Amino acid sequence: MVGGSGQAMSAEQIVPDSEHRGLVGLLPQRVRDFALLARFDRPIGWWLLFWPCAWGVWLAGAGGQLGLITWLLVGSIAMRGAGCVYNDIVDADLDRQVARTAPRPVASGRVSVKAAWAWLLLLCLVGLIVLVLLRWQAEIVALASLALVAVYPFMKRITWWPQAWLGLVFTWGAPVGWAALRSDRLDVLAALYAGSICWCVGYDTIYAVQDKEDDALVGVRSSALRLGEHVRAGVIAFYLLALALWSFAFWLLRHDWLALCALLPAAVQLLWQGFTLEPADGAGALARFRSNRLAGALVAAACFVVGNAGLT
Repeated sequence: MVGGSGQAMSAEQIVPDSEHRGLVGLLPQRVRDFALLARFDRPIGWWLLFWPCAWGVWLAGAGGQLGLITWLLVGSIAMRGAGCVYNDIVDADLDRQVARTAPRPVASGRVSVKAAWAWLLLLCLVGLIVLVLLRWQAEIVALASLALVAVYPFMKRITWWPQAWLGLVFTWGAPVGWAALRSDRLDVLAALYAGSICWCVGYDTIYAVQDKEDDALVGVRSSALRLGEHVRAGVIAFYLLALALWSFAFWLLRHDWLALCALLPAAVQLLWQGFTLEPADGAGALARFRSNRLAGALVAAACFVVGNAGLT
């Protein structure tokens, strides 16, 4: 395989942290590059985008809503892909300076910027199809996120906490899922969303641990760099704050101490991540980051139990 510099590149270099190298490797080179551009080889991203959608739907207390949940998953896959394409277009120059991101399709020159924009529009079209299936209140909420999405790639250049902005963007599915079913109890939604943002800051700080040295060299800012030697304590603090806010959302909805027990499995998983995190271990950090797919599922189960308690 040939990169933008004309040098041969192995599959390991092209997909350094792919979860499905075998599947991606079966695709023709041109198709593979577009799949990598949308991060289809790394499904953890769309799960992290999808789970807050499910939290909003299930805590709203309207039952399983499997049709809505399925469409939100499709939309999460498409829009996460679109976000990655946009990010890679904006960050191409920075990506070329970081070992882990230099092989990305746009940064390496294997996909042109023009082709990347076309792929971005196609993915957005899928997202638009999902959008029109929602009720108008949810459509407005979903569209309101576009400004946050557009600005996000620039945050790492101006703030030490781009992870906080990512939290605003990547957990926007919680208000979308809630608005798809109801427009009241905004206090519950606010607590759920605030907790989701803290969760995102925690897991993306873990992810940023992998790039600390390269980010420092090229002048990119991150919460992992800002926290320095206190990364583990910072992650634990953000996870504890997320759990407290989710517990507050449950309390506002149910006023039942027993309902808070639904969060115990998620609490164990998140605190395991924090207390076992070794900042010098990149592979271990990546494994803990990916484990948030399970953490998201556990919070989703808690939201379903609390939101739908007493339904007949």
